[in-house]
Amino acid sequence: MEKDQTKNNKGRLTKKELRSIFLRYGILTESAMSYEKMHGASWAWAYVPLAHKYYKDDPEAEKRLLTRHSVFYNTEPQTGQLVNGIVASLEEQIGMGNKAVDEEMPVTVKASLMGPLAGIGDSLMQGILIPTLLSIAMGLSKGGSMIGPIFYIVAYAVIATTITIVAFRSGYKLGVNSIDKLMGESAKRLTNMFTTLGIIVIGGLSASLISANTAVKIPFGNKTEGLQTILDGFFPALIPLILVLFTWWLISFKHYGPTKVMLILLVVATVGVLIGFF
Repeated sequence: MEKDQTKNNKGRLTKKELRSIFLRYGILTESAMSYEKMHGASWAWAYVPLAHKYYKDDPEAEKRLLTRHSVFYNTEPQTGQLVNGIVASLEEQIGMGNKAVDEEMPVTVKASLMGPLAGIGDSLMQGILIPTLLSIAMGLSKGGSMIGPIFYIVAYAVIATTITIVAFRSGYKLGVNSIDKLMGESAKRLTNMFTTLGIIVIGGLSASLISANTAVKIPFGNKTEGLQTILDGFFPALIPLILVLFTWWLISFKHYGPTKVMLILLVVATVGVLIGFF
């Protein structure tokens, strides 16, 4: 009882301590990546300030804290700060001696939420935000302007940082109650929504940024007509669509990496030019 009372007297995490947990995980999420634990080492390091606050005089409790947060964990880093906020709230309660929250609950929360948040986060960040910002940046970069890359760097930094801060604060404020909002059908609907929106964005970018025209001419009555003109008459941008679908097939079904896909496309373009197709 005396030990529990000592923990209670230490109070809640200060803004400085919460900021330290947030920054440690946010900045060095993948600094110690391994196939065995993925983000596990970064999680353990992030919770060192909490361990020093609540378990300075209890080495065994401190050891248990760092051990349980060294297990395998992997999700999208920006939206994943929501889990970090929730776990910080739970570990705070454990450190203060709240018996209603056991030491397995933070681990269970991490295991339960990392999958749904990975789907939501990847759809939002990789499927929508990055392609949209890159398309704007490429438009601004025409003629060799430096405005494009500067815009992308600044815009991504501001938006991604805002998402991480809001996610962490929301997770810490909601605590374990946020699980109900992120599991089951709610998570599936959010993931499907962002995935669909991401597909629309990628489709729009492909249609507007990919250019591939054929130089082939075919007999058309008493004269020849460009194949490209005929294709545009009934299916504009058909060749770019075929190239996009071909790239998707290489990545999704053949499981080729980006470098290999780019080399294949380079070979296709080179051969196409040499034989007079492009």
